[in-house]
Amino acid sequence: MKLIADNLTIDRGGRRVFQGLSFSLDSAAALVVTGANGIGKSSLLRTLAGLVTLAKGEIRLEGGEPDRLPQEHAHYFGHQDAVKPALSVLENLKFWQSFASPAKVSGFGETGRSPMDALETLGIGHTAHLPAAYLSAGQKRRLSLSRLLVTPRPIWLMDEPTSALDKASEKQLLDLMNTHLSDGGMIITATHTELALNNPKNLHLEAAAPDAVAPEEMI
Repeated sequence: MKLIADNLTIDRGGRRVFQGLSFSLDSAAALVVTGANGIGKSSLLRTLAGLVTLAKGEIRLEGGEPDRLPQEHAHYFGHQDAVKPALSVLENLKFWQSFASPAKVSGFGETGRSPMDALETLGIGHTAHLPAAYLSAGQKRRLSLSRLLVTPRPIWLMDEPTSALDKASEKQLLDLMNTHLSDGGMIITATHTELALNNPKNLHLEAAAPDAVAPEEMI
């Protein structure tokens, strides 16, 4: 697989966030997006996830399922945990498993885990039958992460993935991310924290003018 972003231009709220951004990413590789707050990192991830409409440019996935859009091959892990408080932890995860269909792609070897196994893996199996409202911020973050494990999709779009996690959970998350890469997946993550990812590339976004954002060359 190869994800290609060609000449992307994004406008939000009447403001040009950035323009002319191009990059590509192969299977088993990660792209780490950095830059100051408000520079457009989250907007880029939301655009790749299909949540923000491109003003110009094209996003395509070579080697994916031909009848599915690139964003249908991706999981978006954003700032919001997308947890319904009245449902139990297990009911939340079972809903997401039924809602998000897997993407079966040649060369991507990850298989989905059962909801209970995913919760156990992330250390919150003991909360399975509690209302999600009872979870701490870190536990809600781990419940949100568990969605990525129950429905295999090759592209993980992750916005500040270590937010609200303690050191042990951060290490576990990095292990899961590197396993995903080893299985042939891709990761694009916006972060202010240095992440020990396998095979990373870097994309640093910088402001070109007070009312616009222009990306640097990818290094």
